[in-house]
Amino acid sequence: MTGLFASLPVSRALGPASSSALSPERAELRKAAEGFEAIMIRTLLASARAASFAEETPLTGGGMQQFEAMRDEHFADLAAASGAFGFARSIEASLAQYLPARGDG
Repeated sequence: MTGLFASLPVSRALGPASSSALSPERAELRKAAEGFEAIMIRTLLASARAASFAEETPLTGGGMQQFEAMRDEHFADLAAASGAFGFARSIEASLAQYLPARGDG
């Protein structure tokens, strides 16, 4: 992979490799936290893009806007899954204290 997405870390402390050792509740919490982080990043990118002062041209029409939205969505999903911003990690850690204790026997 090259370009901007190549610089994102692929593994992290809360990454997929450690998901198999998690309880089903914790795995579900992690997935929800990553989804929420992706939504936050998409919103940040959309807000930044809305502040553009560029003039309307044939190259900035609906097709380009749709492409940018798809690109932002893909970037947000990658960033959330990699933990690049750390929102999901913080959300998961904060909410994990409310999960029931895992019984080992």
